[in-house]
Formats: sequence, structure tokens, C-alpha cells
Amino acid sequence: MTAPAFPLVRLVAVDRLPEGGARPKIEATPEECAALAREFKIPAVHALTGEYRVKGTPRRMNVTGTVRGRVTQVCVVTLEPFETEIAEEVDVDFSEHLGPEPEGRDEADLDRPDEIVNGKIDLGALTAEFLALGLDPYPRKPGVAFDEPAAAPDETSPFAALGRMKPGS
Repeated sequence: MTAPAFPLVRLVAVDRLPEGGARPKIEATPEECAALAREFKIPAVHALTGEYRVKGTPRRMNVTGTVRGRVTQVCVVTLEPFETEIAEEVDVDFSEHLGPEPEGRDEADLDRPDEIVNGKIDLGALTAEFLALGLDPYPRKPGVAFDEPAAAPDETSPFAALGRMKPGS
């Protein structure tokens, strides 16, 4: 049994890129947007684009650009859906043959390049990843504030009786 394919795939063969690099633009179709909304468990992805500059050698690539999306999220305060715009800057390195991850991870390891797999990089997955990074984990509809419940009077505190026992109270 094979794993289901990721909803947004745009493979770029690094050995076929022009010497000066390329400027690909990724646009998700309505079907891909619907699949991404299901993947990210949000009501809707209305639009998703990634505009990139890809440069480097077939063994080491750098991808910079911007991911923009328009999504519907659910407000954590009112539970009402609302639309929001997402814009994320991208700067990712790719490299061939990374090998296994070292066991003793430190901060330098956290910034390892992504892997060039079979001579290709997936700008679709990169676009979806940066959309996910731009999603607010606790979205609030504009203008909505969370009002904390009013504090109970001090008398209901289990220590209120101790305060009354204090001399001079």
C-alpha cells in the first residue's frame, strides 16, 4: 500500500534549471486548495501562490520568494469563520545527500538544508509548508477580544477566612 500523495506537488528538476536560475510561480488549483484545507483542518483555502527565485547548482540550491494565501479560519473566541490573508517570506536551502540526522542535535542542525530528492525539489510542498507556517494557531476574528470572566470576590477564596483571623482586620 502506498502513502497518499501530498495535495500540492510541483517538482522542479534542478539539473534542467537555467544557469542564471529561474523564477517559477506556483498556483494551487481549486481542487488542491480544497485538499489543503482538509489537510490543515481549516474551513477553506481560497487562493495560494508561491513566487520564487531558484538558483544554485544541481547539488546545492537556494529558493527565495513569497507565499501568499487567502484562507478561512474559525475564531477561537466566537467560533465564527472569517477570511484572512497570509504572506510568508521564503528562504530555503536544498542540498543533495544529506545523510542521516546526527544524534546529538544542536541549533546548527536545526537549520540543515532540505534534501534534493532524485534530482528534484518540490516547490508545491514548500508552498504548502509556508502556508501552514503562516496559519495562526489561535485565530481571532478582527475586532474580537477575549474577555476573561470577572474575578470572584475574595470571600470565596479558601484563604479569605485566614485574612479575617489576622489581628487588626
